[in-house]
Amino acid sequence: NEVNKVGEYMKKYPTTTAVIEGHTDNVGSSEHNMKLSQRRAENVVNYLTGKFGIDHSRLSAKGYGSTRSIAYNNTAEGRQKNRRINAIIDCVIEK
Repeated sequence: NEVNKVGEYMKKYPTTTAVIEGHTDNVGSSEHNMKLSQRRAENVVNYLTGKFGIDHSRLSAKGYGSTRSIAYNNTAEGRQKNRRINAIIDCVIEK
């Protein structure tokens, strides 16, 4: 549902651009998590372009692996919170 909100917003405001950030927990190697987080971000970009018709040039994907944790990785709940996507949306406001 949250990804759909991003798509609807970007469709409504065609001058917006976004960086889709992928994140993981710390289970597995750093190399694996970097690749996994990049694929996670790319999948969201592909979803937004496919479902909402957002031009691919308005989106970029960046994987961060487990380098930007928001919770401790020593519990299942913490690891779940770290497996996420962030959408950083850039808007131009005209006066």
